[in-house]
Amino acid sequence: MKITVLCTDADHPVNDWLMRWKDLHHRQHDIYICRDRQDLCGGDVLFLVSCSQIINAKYREKYRHVLVLHASDLPKGRGWSPHIWALLEGEKTITVSLLDAEDSVDTGAIWAKRTFEVPAHALHDEIHELLFDTELALMDQALLLVADGKTPAPQSPDVAASYYPKRSPTDSEVDPAQPLSELFNTIRVMDPSRYPAYFQLHGHIYTIEMKKVSPNDD
Repeated sequence: MKITVLCTDADHPVNDWLMRWKDLHHRQHDIYICRDRQDLCGGDVLFLVSCSQIINAKYREKYRHVLVLHASDLPKGRGWSPHIWALLEGEKTITVSLLDAEDSVDTGAIWAKRTFEVPAHALHDEIHELLFDTELALMDQALLLVADGKTPAPQSPDVAASYYPKRSPTDSEVDPAQPLSELFNTIRVMDPSRYPAYFQLHGHIYTIEMKKVSPNDD
């Protein structure tokens, strides 16, 4: 199959996983990773992974299937950064949905879902690894489903849809007056390179980087 993966953020940590997935499948499929919808050349399957651009019908018609990876149990959790919002709400299990792309965001029919557990001690890089491994497993599953001629099922009309807003820098701010035990869950999900947790004190802004060490580390 001719497959395109559109990830619009060249600095997103998922790119290492996408390159690994491409290397794993390059003998069986023609795989292209691109950054902008203007570069979409058409083919059998287009995967939208951490894609911030709207892929309307003009672009979707170039492919037999246009599939989105979304980290929520749709129709719950439509919108932006769903797994981050869910973890901040105290969720311990994250579901990733594989769905058809549609004009209305995150409303397409569902091909498959997979879940993973997030330990209470897991930091942002460990959460990324769990999430990206699950996304790659769904991409593998998608190729099998497409090859077998399977079709997706509409999102359940019996489950009320919910929506998350786009995160802003102020969502990463923590209150230094609160104890660390209460701030830990917020700090741990923040990527210190891209969206660091921060606080304001003594007229200055300080970012926070949390690193897990073993008792034997120097």
